[in-house]
Amino acid sequence: MGFFSSHGESYTKYSHVTLAGRKDQRTFYHTKTWWCGFVFTCIGESANFVSYAFAPLAVVAPLNAVSVLTSSILGFLFLHEKSKPKEFAKHYGLIILGYFITAGGTYLFVSFGPNSHEKLEAENIVKHIVGWPVLLYLLLEIILFCLLLYFHKQRRVNYLVVILLLVALLGSVTVITVKAVSGMLVLSIEGNIQLDNPIFSVMFVCMMASVIFQARFLSQACKLHDSSLVMSVNYILSTVFAVVAGAVFYLEFNKEEVLNICMYVLGSVLCFLGVFLMTKNRKKPKIFEPYVSMDMSNGVPTIHDKGSVVQPDFNGSFSYGTLVNNDGVAPAPLPVNLEQPVVSSRTSDAPTGQLDRKND
Repeated sequence: MGFFSSHGESYTKYSHVTLAGRKDQRTFYHTKTWWCGFVFTCIGESANFVSYAFAPLAVVAPLNAVSVLTSSILGFLFLHEKSKPKEFAKHYGLIILGYFITAGGTYLFVSFGPNSHEKLEAENIVKHIVGWPVLLYLLLEIILFCLLLYFHKQRRVNYLVVILLLVALLGSVTVITVKAVSGMLVLSIEGNIQLDNPIFSVMFVCMMASVIFQARFLSQACKLHDSSLVMSVNYILSTVFAVVAGAVFYLEFNKEEVLNICMYVLGSVLCFLGVFLMTKNRKKPKIFEPYVSMDMSNGVPTIHDKGSVVQPDFNGSFSYGTLVNNDGVAPAPLPVNLEQPVVSSRTSDAPTGQLDRKND
């Protein structure tokens, strides 16, 4: 599932980048590359949705590291950058180290993760919801979510951790509801109809609402902070809350030995470290920082992009944000009549002296 999702994201991004680099007026959905990526993404997300019905949350949630790993490798292959060995080791050494650490961590948490799984019938889901551990967990989540939302909206606290904690809290609700919905859908397809039970409608509505608000907060975090940092921190927080949700709601670690739990935690920590290393040295895109210049010769404003903003300079054209006139027009000289003559003290005193003599 991570293979298909990462391939789909890479193909769609490659389509957008290719169209942006050409003078092609076609829209992205008219290209075969974009549709190929879209199909791969749909297949990957569908497989991810179905996997919740057959595997514990503690195993499915950390597997997003595989998607990050595959996307990073595909992006590295699509760049086709040629560099010397020293430059290659400097720029990509930690990223390649992150590949190996993520692969080792994935092996550990898959091998030592919980194997217990129950059929998610409507009655079993209701029993889980009314249990006191789940009610206490949901109460604490609601209190924490309301506090974070208050500081974020009322106090204008836009720290990355605050926004991604909101995303992770909604994500824990998402994985719980997705597992319940997918499990009941699979049982219904097998012949044990579960769709007529009210708990299915409740879980479906909660799933859609949590997904929508989660995407909204995540989009806001990407606008305010670096996308690479958002990716790594979001993966860590979302995985932690998803694993805790699975342990509390579906009791996935009840029958596991202490050694298996310790090895699972070690594998998850290695995945966290690997994802952080893979996203740490990612090249940041050049930010478009426009400025407007006004030519004195023709009076036409022009928008430019110089990458960085510096103080303006008066060199014949009114230009804010640059020291050089790059408008392609020769600068107009400053008119002479704008210069004010210097008034001397002698000229100002002469009429006064003449008036005094006349009075005498």
